[in-house]
Amino acid sequence: MKIIYPKEEVCIGCRYCEIYCAVEHSKSKDIIKAFKLENPRPIPKVRMVQNGPVSFALQCRHCEEPDCVYACITGAMHKDKETGVVIHDAKRCIGCWTCMMVCTKGAIERDEEMRKIASKCDLCIHLDVPACVSHCPNEALVLIEDNQIKKP
Repeated sequence: MKIIYPKEEVCIGCRYCEIYCAVEHSKSKDIIKAFKLENPRPIPKVRMVQNGPVSFALQCRHCEEPDCVYACITGAMHKDKETGVVIHDAKRCIGCWTCMMVCTKGAIERDEEMRKIASKCDLCIHLDVPACVSHCPNEALVLIEDNQIKKP
C-alpha cells in the first residue's frame, strides 16, 4: 500500500499541502472559488504542525492495524480490503470522536463546519498522486510504499 511520508528536514511550513488539500476536497476544485465563494469553506484533511524551525504535514497514516477503525461504533471508519486505505464514511459518522481519541498519530480532526463529524485524509484515492504531494514545492511529502519505511 502507498502512504504519504513527510520529510520534516525539507519542509518549509508553506502550508501548500493544506491549501491544495482543501481545494481538492472543495465543490468547485478551483482555488479562488473554494476560498472566496464556497460556504462553508472547505477544510483540509492535512494539518501543518510547527514547533520552532521544525515543521511537517500531519495526516492519516492509514495504519496496518487502525485503532480508529476498531473503535468506531458505527462502522464509519473502515479499511478498504483492496487498497488498505482507511476510509471515513461521513454519512455513517455520528461525531462521537472516539476515533480521534484513539488515533496515536493525532491525524483525525473535527469537521465542525459541515456536520460535526470526524475528518481525515482519504489519500485522494481518486487521483494518481494526492494533492498535497503533487503541490509540495520542496518534495517534503512523498508517496511511498509503506514497506519502504524503516521501522525500529
